[in-house]
Amino acid sequence: MSQNNHYVAAIDIGTTKIVAIIGKKHVDGKIEIIGMGNSPSYGVKRGVVLNIEETVNAIKQSVAQAQDQCGILFKDVYVGIAGQHIKSLRNRGYINRDSFDDEIKKEDVQALIDDMYKIPIDAGEEIIHVLPQSFTVDNEVGVKSPVGMSGKRLEANFHIVIGQIAAANNLKKCVNRCGLNVNKLILEPLASSDAVLTDDEKEVGVALIDIGGGTTDVAVFYDSMIRHTAVIPFGGNIVTNDIKKGCSILERQAEQLKVKFGSALADSSMRNKVVTISGISGRPPKEISFENLAHIIQARMEEIIAEIYFEIEASGVGDKLGAGIVITGGGALLKNLAQLISFKTGHEVRLGLPNQHLISDIIEEINAPQFSTSVGLLLKGYEYEETENIRKKIKTAQKPIEEEVVEQELDEKPVKKKKIINGFLDKFSELFEVDDSKM
Repeated sequence: MSQNNHYVAAIDIGTTKIVAIIGKKHVDGKIEIIGMGNSPSYGVKRGVVLNIEETVNAIKQSVAQAQDQCGILFKDVYVGIAGQHIKSLRNRGYINRDSFDDEIKKEDVQALIDDMYKIPIDAGEEIIHVLPQSFTVDNEVGVKSPVGMSGKRLEANFHIVIGQIAAANNLKKCVNRCGLNVNKLILEPLASSDAVLTDDEKEVGVALIDIGGGTTDVAVFYDSMIRHTAVIPFGGNIVTNDIKKGCSILERQAEQLKVKFGSALADSSMRNKVVTISGISGRPPKEISFENLAHIIQARMEEIIAEIYFEIEASGVGDKLGAGIVITGGGALLKNLAQLISFKTGHEVRLGLPNQHLISDIIEEINAPQFSTSVGLLLKGYEYEETENIRKKIKTAQKPIEEEVVEQELDEKPVKKKKIINGFLDKFSELFEVDDSKM
């Protein structure tokens, strides 16, 4: 698929599902979803690929569904990455420009960002994202967007996301085996935040919590800047596993109980309510108490919320979240979860849907919390296309200068050589000069 046709494709490789999605951006900035495929995921655990073949088969199935739906064969995709191996750090960098008077351009900012990819990191790791937080132009600090300003020294504070090379390569390998090319790996909480958060929320302070099957992703924003990212290696699947063990039932039965009758809060109204499930291999049916089910779910969710609260406090702006917490992902659909998180953290909580950047006439299925990351990957895909265009401008601007230098060197060499030969002939004629008067 050519990206010049304004189509962008993305693949969300999750623990419970793999989603292939293709969208088209309209002039108003809204995204039209024109194709989507969704298949169960069996080869991924807690955001990391553990079975290449099963993951490849699931990707092929999702991609085929998406391509059949829209009639477009795409080759280049943006892929989400998560997992416990993800970590972040802060760094500061600067560049000195040639002139005080020239305006700072997007190319200058991009050059500063690209320079951060060269910082030393541990062996076996690679930099996934370099996210600018604030800029300093000469002595002017706290600049959000330096483009258009005048100054010689451009500095910036950066939030840098790092992941393991092996985990990233396994993701790329799975996609490549499906005949596709990975344009960029994108951190999933960043993608989800683009899909569900508003600019106002990012300005006043907000924490995005994306509760998936294998991981819970956290992204904290304040003053319109990313402040902290983290991936917690627990998600909805661990709750299902607790129900399976606590009630001595099959995993698929536990998942159905959680989705249909589960609650993050146990209350007195559940005391006399039970649900009957079929017995295993001809055994008699089993009755499960709603109250017992809720206690199992609440205990595990409180542990996950404690991890979430720790990450929010680690951001350094935990007391400045004016917009509170936004929850999304499939796990966010758990009944009474918002109330439990609000009670445990003291913040307001709302459910995030990926509808603010989508046009109204879309595939209805996509407007659900479990597809926030998928939609966000498309948004990030268009953002990185713009970044690549800036990089191309930088290379184009440098290329004529290099060619001019080469041409100048080529022109100078014959001239210099000619001067040397002429000088030698002059000296030679002086040594063997003939006096015509004696002839």
